[in-house]
Amino acid sequence: MNIRDLKYLLAIKETGSFSRAAKQCYVSQPTLSGQVKKLEESLGVRIFERSSKQIIITAVGEQIIASAMKVIAEVERIDALADAAIDPLSGRFRLGAFPTLATYLFPGIVMPINTCMPDLKLILVEEKTQSLIDKLKSGQIDAALLALPVVDEQFKIKVLFDDYFRLAVKTDHKLANKSEIGQTSLLSKDLLLLEEGHCLRDQALEICSLMGANEEQDFRATSLETLRLMVKAGTGITLMPEIAMGLNKDRDEDGIRYIPFKEPRPKRTIGLVWRKTLIKTAVIDELIKILTHK
Repeated sequence: MNIRDLKYLLAIKETGSFSRAAKQCYVSQPTLSGQVKKLEESLGVRIFERSSKQIIITAVGEQIIASAMKVIAEVERIDALADAAIDPLSGRFRLGAFPTLATYLFPGIVMPINTCMPDLKLILVEEKTQSLIDKLKSGQIDAALLALPVVDEQFKIKVLFDDYFRLAVKTDHKLANKSEIGQTSLLSKDLLLLEEGHCLRDQALEICSLMGANEEQDFRATSLETLRLMVKAGTGITLMPEIAMGLNKDRDEDGIRYIPFKEPRPKRTIGLVWRKTLIKTAVIDELIKILTHK
């Protein structure tokens, strides 16, 4: 048994596939499958039930993989301790963010991070919120940009900024001539929203509840860009976070009007979240400076 084999187990659990796990681990599928089979034989138990259609983790396999996650986390912690002792701003750092933030924030922070910490190997991870929280707990990522509140005693949290929402409508929509949207303007209106699993969907539903709006039941998008295109096509209206508007914050784009809300403006608060036991706190400090422009 070695660390490499344990990483294979985690990759299979994460991807649900031997072929995808092999690709993730940069080895051939026969190599990965062979090593896992040898591990099972040495332990005398089956970790996976294999069929042509799916892979099922056995009960004892779940326990083994849970232990493997802890072992790998401790090995990586040893590596991090050594890296931090040599240079606190070097080594590998894995930063996560959810899709409706990562797409618009990551491109703008890569260069400042590389400039500030040239010896840091930055790995960016885009996942849905619950997956990021799970990866934080298991040590698969070092920190994550999440919509607050996040309540967990394992984590430290730094509030970074507020991301306000605007109403996105087609330029010929009956609301398009409004300079601001009031709390009652969306009463009984149907809004296009993202599919299940996106934290932005939950935030939008909360805003809809407060303003008396409804969800358009016949459509759920997989991304903000899909929502944007549907608004342009005249299919409906939606809530758009300002960070997704980019350079269009102070002006409209072709086919869409972004209308600000009256106070109190709906928003989501973005924070940086990391484990209390994280070694690379110097990297966290620099990230906070970059993300808050201080």
